[in-house]
Amino acid sequence: MSYRVMVVDDSGFMRKIISDLIELDSAFQVVATAINGREAIDKVTELKPDLVTMDVEMPEMNGLESLKVIMKDHPLPVIMLSGVNEEGMRETIMALELGAFDFIRKPLASTSSYDIEQVGRELREQMKAAMLAKERREMRQAALEAKLQEALTPMPDLPVIPASRKQKFDLDQQTTGKPGATKPSKRDAEPTASQHTDRPLIAGGLKKQEKPQGVAKGSGVTTDGQKTVKKPSLPTAPVAAAKETVVKPEPVKKVKETKARKQPVQEQAKEDQGRPRSRSRTGFTDLVAIGTSTGGPKALKAVLEQLPADFPAPIVIVQHMPPNFTKSLAQRLNSLSALNVVEAEEGMELLPGSAYVAPGGLHLTVAASAGGSYQATLSGLEPCNGHRPSVDVMFESLVPLQGLKKHIVLLTGMGSDGARSMKRLYDAGVTSTIAESEESCVVYGMPRSAIEMGCVSQILPLEQIGPKLVQIVK
Repeated sequence: MSYRVMVVDDSGFMRKIISDLIELDSAFQVVATAINGREAIDKVTELKPDLVTMDVEMPEMNGLESLKVIMKDHPLPVIMLSGVNEEGMRETIMALELGAFDFIRKPLASTSSYDIEQVGRELREQMKAAMLAKERREMRQAALEAKLQEALTPMPDLPVIPASRKQKFDLDQQTTGKPGATKPSKRDAEPTASQHTDRPLIAGGLKKQEKPQGVAKGSGVTTDGQKTVKKPSLPTAPVAAAKETVVKPEPVKKVKETKARKQPVQEQAKEDQGRPRSRSRTGFTDLVAIGTSTGGPKALKAVLEQLPADFPAPIVIVQHMPPNFTKSLAQRLNSLSALNVVEAEEGMELLPGSAYVAPGGLHLTVAASAGGSYQATLSGLEPCNGHRPSVDVMFESLVPLQGLKKHIVLLTGMGSDGARSMKRLYDAGVTSTIAESEESCVVYGMPRSAIEMGCVSQILPLEQIGPKLVQIVK
């Protein structure tokens, strides 16, 4: 069965173009169109489509206002179609914060057929990713609800035993420990040492255990002065059982701490001796690098707004996004965060309390400069992993910077960009590596790739990543 899609745009020509591009994939069927945000709300309520494509700028009610209502009353995947003007880009970034899955640039009437086909490929790829992410969330939710229901289900009542049988049952229990068994002979009933391992053995035979003097009851101390470990008590109420069933991210496999694993850190410490620390020039010794893709604007907002203005390290960011949009993203994050957030420029010196967003269409790397400072460098080299800017390219540039403590973070995103270089940094003895957990990811691609490579030291839900950075970056 095909996924049901609704196309929202005030231009009849554009509704036709977008609908045709969508239906080139038989997995999708356009079941309705709407000419403005108000009509979109009504049709979503009536038809309950699986996915919506939404123009940003429309009369009567624009895409941003419509999205707020839809995500509140009937949440579903929404892909925004944005123009390239400044107002459209700014509202697109806000739409992503409100929960839109992703966005693509609208093809213009003058756009070549090749460019229109490219827009179509990007749109269909995003739609498939959106439906896959939705289905994974629904499966996780169903599994969680099933576990909670199981924990809250009362135990079945034990069968009622008639009084005559109960007396025999109790007698059998007292004499043999087994219901319904034949009463043992006196000789058989004599306990042996091997049958009572829970009682202390005393030289000369078994004696009644005496209560030690001078030891308080419940002190956890035996007669020989050794401490005993209390067994944890089991939950006695369904609520306690329910708490035990919360789904947790898959644990990271621990890497055995061998000499080979620690060697890079030791070598770094030796190299750092005799070398001026970064703090002498720039005021920081730590650097945070964040990579993200689909769902990134909302995730970056959640992380950065939890960092103080005096955060003692610079932050470099790669967000997969086309040219011009990254400037709007940086401006938006700057308005929401206590940090100074800017779009990175060539040669810009990195400073603590500031975040630098890679410009769309250019790779961002970090380089050491004279005097012990660090600066942003930009390049138009070939895309890596299909992306420019690329998270892998940025992470790779950090490997030779031995004078810095590096904290590497991968947030929500499609694909595996960043995982390979995170692994290399991890093997080289990087200070910390963090991946966003599946529960909070819009798309669990990039973090999962790093986790599967065994190079993630901490898997955290989105709301805990900012506080964790505050804790570990000194």
